[in-house]
Amino acid sequence: MSAKGAVDTIEPTAAQRTAARRVAEAKATVPDFQASIAIDTTNADLGALVGAAGRALKAVASVNGAYVDAKLQHYERANVGVVLGGATPTILDADVKTAGAIAEEIAAARDALAAGTLTAAAQANATFTLASLADHGIAAFTAIIAPGHAGALAVGTTTITLSADARIVTPADAAQFLSSLRAAL
Repeated sequence: MSAKGAVDTIEPTAAQRTAARRVAEAKATVPDFQASIAIDTTNADLGALVGAAGRALKAVASVNGAYVDAKLQHYERANVGVVLGGATPTILDADVKTAGAIAEEIAAARDALAAGTLTAAAQANATFTLASLADHGIAAFTAIIAPGHAGALAVGTTTITLSADARIVTPADAAQFLSSLRAAL
């Protein structure tokens, strides 16, 4: 027995192994920076936040893109991956959906995740990621950029922080995105 006491070793699930690999890859290969804006989100609906992020993505093309193979890509569609526990279901065309429609999609994804039926297809084709810890009382945090994305949004109770890939997003782009997000809310 070590000084740590008994040690439980747990084999991660396939989803946990994939998430760990992707996070490590992103942190090792993406030169990122953060920009934050003070927004009180304590009463904000997640559907409204996702829709606002979608509209802000359409307003600032560089944030809705990626740096791939030494080239800049800009995506036509604003598809927002929403972090829900161990999965990230995608809200396709978040910029044109109502907050209510998005909230329904998120609720259905949560139900599928709880039932173990959330498919890989439901988690595919995101162009951006949004993670919220506001409902847990977290004021601010930073999100990790997923491979193939130019940014990720972290929503706290008092602060929204954009993590951006410095190879494609400029600080001015980040400021414009956050201003567009505030206006869309």
